[in-house]
Amino acid sequence: MTDIRRKPRHRRRRTAVAVGVPLALTAAGTFAYGTDLGLFGADAQASASAATAAPAWATATADGFASVDALGQNGTYGGRDGKTVTVKTLADLEKYATAAEPYVIVVAATINMNPVGKEIKVASDKTIVGSGTSGHIVGGGFFLGQGVHNVIIRNLTIRDAYQGVWNDKEHDFDAIQMDGAHHVWIDHNDLRHMADGLIDSRKDTTYLTVSWNKLSQENKAFGIGWTENVTADITIHHNWIRETEQRNPSTDNVAHAHLYNNFLEDAAGTDIKSSYGNYSRGRTNMILENSYFQGLTNPVIRDATATLVQRGNVLSGTTGRNESGGTGAAWDPKKYYTYTLDKAADVPALLKSGVGPRGSIGTTAATAATTKAAAATTLTVAADGSGQYRTVQAAVNAVPANNPSRVVISVKPGTYRELVKVPSNKPHVTIQGSGGSRKDTTIVYNNASGTPKPDGSGTYGTGGSATVAVEADDFQARNLTISNDFDEGAHQNISGQAVALRTAADRVFLDGVIVSGDQDTLLVDTASKDKLGRVYMTNSYIIGNVDFIFGRATAVIDKSVITLKKRWNGTSAGYVTAPSTVAGRKGILIANSTVNGDVSDRTFYLGRPWHAGGDAALDPQTTVRNTTLSAAIRTTPWTDMSGFSWKDDRFAEYMNKGAGAATGSTSTDRPLLTDAQAANQEVTDWLGDWTPSA
Repeated sequence: MTDIRRKPRHRRRRTAVAVGVPLALTAAGTFAYGTDLGLFGADAQASASAATAAPAWATATADGFASVDALGQNGTYGGRDGKTVTVKTLADLEKYATAAEPYVIVVAATINMNPVGKEIKVASDKTIVGSGTSGHIVGGGFFLGQGVHNVIIRNLTIRDAYQGVWNDKEHDFDAIQMDGAHHVWIDHNDLRHMADGLIDSRKDTTYLTVSWNKLSQENKAFGIGWTENVTADITIHHNWIRETEQRNPSTDNVAHAHLYNNFLEDAAGTDIKSSYGNYSRGRTNMILENSYFQGLTNPVIRDATATLVQRGNVLSGTTGRNESGGTGAAWDPKKYYTYTLDKAADVPALLKSGVGPRGSIGTTAATAATTKAAAATTLTVAADGSGQYRTVQAAVNAVPANNPSRVVISVKPGTYRELVKVPSNKPHVTIQGSGGSRKDTTIVYNNASGTPKPDGSGTYGTGGSATVAVEADDFQARNLTISNDFDEGAHQNISGQAVALRTAADRVFLDGVIVSGDQDTLLVDTASKDKLGRVYMTNSYIIGNVDFIFGRATAVIDKSVITLKKRWNGTSAGYVTAPSTVAGRKGILIANSTVNGDVSDRTFYLGRPWHAGGDAALDPQTTVRNTTLSAAIRTTPWTDMSGFSWKDDRFAEYMNKGAGAATGSTSTDRPLLTDAQAANQEVTDWLGDWTPSA
């Protein structure tokens, strides 16, 4: 196959901007905005051209091969010659990203892709950049097609298109896919948990630089190739690739592949194990410099037809293949662009603090006051004493009563065996794990309903058994695990309801968390029977077996995985939900999710009505819609509870799929919503006037 697209290259050496320096330390091309855009907020949506009004960071240009003049393009500078616009909706993001004219597009909110897996087809001459750390693209990503060029994707979190199947062959949902694009800079992003891979550079995509990104929680991190031509030039530097199995990257038929100062980590104790690290495939000619490999199997491998030159790399705790050699022509990256190497030994610490989206970075004097006012207060927790507090509860205690703005409690990786309570007079609290995975930070305890209180005043009761109890409005939890590890088998003498997380508040946002237990894992409650309590959980996992999503709150489980777990004695039997909804309110909605687990077929009910305290006036509700149900779900998925018939309450399904879904039309044993009924049972109907956002 010959390449009819490419013209002869006319390269000249360029001086790159801030080469080898993390965004946090960049002087030229700094980010001059805070979480609310500083001086470049909504009023700047119709700003003048970037030559006179764009912020400094919008004029930043790429380093590496993306900086090289070739194919009629003088380096990569994105949309700096166009207007700066701020977007907070999918419609606006797609409008400007696909436009013919140049734009600097500032993403200032969490934008959920619809449908899941959607990849916006980005046009040439665009900068797409997150505002502080608030720019999240959830459930999809970006596609750059043939000939698209001069694109910068920077400072974004792109995440959570995962469909519950590892090594997914059905869903090609990438964070960023490029097919025949050129002059692209992917910088300072957090890319994780997609359905296929994180980055695909395909079909002769060239003059690409990928720098200062965090790639994690994925089967396939970064694939390069899908071509017989050997024409692409690619620079990959200062990326932290962690908890990924393969394509780290896999580099096939690349004329010049320059990889330096990357940190590849196979973290101990996780479910994800690397099969290989950097891979020089086909006829690739790769130079690999000053990178750090921690714990990987087969850290560096090459095909017999490929060339791989190693210089200055560090391998720690690795096993298997570590290869170099080949007969390709020698080349020197400095003939194409300038760069500076960091010491390989410094790379892990440098990247852990420097990759991914930055908050208020390089703030100028003119915007300092605005940025400071917009930023949230952050309290750090570390069990080893390296933070401000050693326990999560100590940090909660430090939050002032009736705090008017958000306080982020950033919890370093580790296991925190403690009870945490956020009282009602401390709203706007976020508890957030700071590790690379939601598994890195765990808050766990083992109280059960029947556990005696240490003061001898009785037992904890179901609600009192919670590891984490939230009674404050506007609470958020992110990127951590909340667990109750009560051993029911060893304590058959006491009541075994054991709550991991109890919420009794309004506007509770749970994003990217694991809530794990056995019986009564997640209690979604309200402050009182007459008060509204809304909970929105997304991109998360819930694990349990009996009534493990229960309570009277108006709760949405969206784009999540519900994992069914066997009982303490190894048997398979259980109930997913037990709503105790007040009449006239919405109950529990499971939408766009997956219900599965290693349990026997046809052993789990989707739910049963909990009339708490025998209250006949309650009207429990569970709706399960647009969700994949495994064969574990019974063919008659609803059942009675404590003398109350589920048929007298509100239980229904809509458009589910999988082996456990309904196979026929609606019946008295398995009611299905009509299209008209389903139109009034959307996520937005549950949340009302509240739009959850980071």
